[in-house]
Amino acid sequence: MTHDTRTTGRDQAAIRVWDLPTRLFHWGLVALIVAMVATAWRGKLDLHMTLGQIVLALVLFRLVWGFVGNRYARFGSFVAGPVAALRYLASLFSAQNERHVGHNPLGGYAVLAMLALLLLQAGTGLFTSDDIVTDGPLYSKVSGSTSALLSTIHRTSIWVLLSVIALHVCASLFYLLVKKDNLIGPMLTGRKQAGPADDAGGGGHPLLAAIIFALCLAIVFGGIAMVK
Repeated sequence: MTHDTRTTGRDQAAIRVWDLPTRLFHWGLVALIVAMVATAWRGKLDLHMTLGQIVLALVLFRLVWGFVGNRYARFGSFVAGPVAALRYLASLFSAQNERHVGHNPLGGYAVLAMLALLLLQAGTGLFTSDDIVTDGPLYSKVSGSTSALLSTIHRTSIWVLLSVIALHVCASLFYLLVKKDNLIGPMLTGRKQAGPADDAGGGGHPLLAAIIFALCLAIVFGGIAMVK
């Protein structure tokens, strides 16, 4: 459960919020997205498609981790109803703005949007073709017209994904510079200043995460190999 904090600096203390697997997922995904944009731009599509399958495995991992990770990584701690998100939005520029140790209600929707867009990107990429040399690993499993449609979706939705990422970066800077709430540092260190009523996020063992991610990689790469 996410807590509101309206405490003064002297009441606050650093607590563990983000577990190591969540942080590695976050920054690993950043590196992969940069690499995928670069490989697509430079025409290295074989590597691009391999990286896309790793992204798909990472997203599957995050979906599982959203139920078994530490308390602040779990969907139940930050996925709230639309009323909560609107209430938080209304309070954003007020003196009594809600402060959340983990993701706030709007941030929760941003997480879901990015995961959905990444699934769309990685999923459609399996069936794409550049119509010259490189085909996706499952290109032959669909008709030409279906592949053309999925290729169009893949090339169009990347701009939606990049827009959401840009909004996420701008929001992080807004919180840092305007709201004086550092969201970037905790995703590096795992620790964040919180009030006395807030609990550290227990759980999220790295060994469990490694096993889950290995299984996700096996499902993606092994499943594609079997279908091919």
